Amino acid sequence: MSDTPFGFGLPPEEPEDGDNGKKKGGQGGSQGPADPFGFGGGSGGADNPFAALFGGMGGPGGQMNPGDLGAAFQKLGQMLSYEGGPVNWDMAKDIARQTVAQGAEDGSKDASLSPGERTAVEEAVRLADLWLDGVTSLPSGSGSVVAWSRAEWVEETLPVWQDLVNPLAERVGAAMGDVLPGEMQAMAGPLLGMMRSMGGAMFGTQIGQALGVLASEVVGSTDVGLPLGPAGKAALLPGNIASFGAGLGVPDEEVRLYLALREAAHQRLFAHVPWLRSHLFGAVEGYARGIKVDTSKLEDVVGQLDPQHPEELQNALQQGMFQPEDTPEQKAALARLETALALVEGWVDAVVHAAAKPHLPAADALRETLRRRRASGGPAEQTFSTLIGLQLRPRRLRDASRLWASLADARGMEGRDALWEHPDMLPTAADLDDPDGFVHHEQLDFSELDKMLGEAASGGKPDLTKPAGSTETDGLKAAPAKDAPAGGSEAAGGAADGADGPDVPGEGKGDGGA
Repeated sequence: MSDTPFGFGLPPEEPEDGDNGKKKGGQGGSQGPADPFGFGGGSGGADNPFAALFGGMGGPGGQMNPGDLGAAFQKLGQMLSYEGGPVNWDMAKDIARQTVAQGAEDGSKDASLSPGERTAVEEAVRLADLWLDGVTSLPSGSGSVVAWSRAEWVEETLPVWQDLVNPLAERVGAAMGDVLPGEMQAMAGPLLGMMRSMGGAMFGTQIGQALGVLASEVVGSTDVGLPLGPAGKAALLPGNIASFGAGLGVPDEEVRLYLALREAAHQRLFAHVPWLRSHLFGAVEGYARGIKVDTSKLEDVVGQLDPQHPEELQNALQQGMFQPEDTPEQKAALARLETALALVEGWVDAVVHAAAKPHLPAADALRETLRRRRASGGPAEQTFSTLIGLQLRPRRLRDASRLWASLADARGMEGRDALWEHPDMLPTAADLDDPDGFVHHEQLDFSELDKMLGEAASGGKPDLTKPAGSTETDGLKAAPAKDAPAGGSEAAGGAADGADGPDVPGEGKGDGGA
């Protein structure tokens, strides 16, 4: 296994105590692929594009089928003549669909959906939206509801994967081109062209295999923490929902409704927080811009490549040829992305729990199942760990969930949701370390300033005098401190001052769950 996802991510770190107790790359079970996007693995199977082309041509007894051989060479010619972007997305889609057709690790196969399955998904999301109306001020974001097979998930989400992956792959390609001086690039033109084609094929092969594996894991269009589907379209995968619920002892309808709540909650957030999608994708692009390749190592590798043996490029990628420098800027970019993803997941978790608790007897059990899934490497954890080396710590997600729940108690759901109006209003990583301090810190009351501005606008003269003993200062006064009971102020920013009071049980940084 490659420690550097795609060959250009930061090496993963050990998880903190209490998160899982073992390396992310060593998870057992079927919770996620060990290295879905990386260049690790052996020389066979979909990890190697040549194996993908030639591996299945042997007939009974290993005899070669001339027709298969001709088709394979035709595909090889197409691969080497590829002149598109940094990733051969046609190859990625073909390999993803082939991987889906082979079935999942648990033996389940993809299948066309029945009208009954599609209707059940539509009804579940519609009911979930009704329940969410009572726990969030954000309106429904699901303009339409669909059920997808695994193959449909690949087709529908591929455009967003292109937006996410292309900046990373382009940066690696640029780093390769920067190694050779201009005159050497002209001399090595044909070789560089072949390397670009092979690089696109390598990326396409790895991404295609990864998407095929993820297609058997995800239960909706937002399961990785990003909006992968078309805007306003809520989607669930009935086949994967059945696999998720197998062995839980929970009725299928409850499982479907709980996961529909999560999908619908994500849709509300991404639909009505217009800056959020670009904020998350921009963080990944910012990480990509900071990628710097060890050019001395790359020069040595490029100088040793033999055009007659293109598989050497695969070996170089496996050895971490594009491992970036471990700079403070890169670490800061990953920290910002982790905080943003934690805030999204934490909000969804808190809102869904509030909506599900009165209606679903198994709400607590399903919530715990999802937390354990994340701890052992769910789709979101696998995606970001292998894409850019980001380890999503389960403890961070739980801290964010507790913070959002406490905000709802202190400020009401309107005050909680108002923080999404601008990224500068959101809690920071430090606030996740001290959620109680963020929730109960003293807020300024701007009512006097609003009154003064209103009087000035109407032509009146604002009263700048202050009564004796007043705590007002220049029209601004401190809000009175109170203990912020549950169901407190509904106004945004009307939090109570409890920062100096006793800690609320369960609200610290400790590991409160799986």
